[in-house]
Amino acid sequence: MAGKPWDRKNPKRKGARTPLTAASQRKARARATAAGRRYPNLVDNMWAAQQQKPKRSRAAKKTTKKATKKATKKTARRATRKA
Repeated sequence: MAGKPWDRKNPKRKGARTPLTAASQRKARARATAAGRRYPNLVDNMWAAQQQKPKRSRAAKKTTKKATKKATKKTARRATRKA
């Protein structure tokens, strides 16, 4: 794993931050309550923010998967040529 969220530096901003919606705040609070905490912590809020992001379409996932597969094949071919 890349490390704990509180140990990492903040990511470079690509645009305006999106605040949690009321529904996402309720989800974070419910998750905290289920874990036995009175208030949501950073991890609960990060999870809720991830849930409110729009899901990528199947076509976008497929394109990414193809590109990754192609790059892996290319790297493997280069390695066999050098050996």
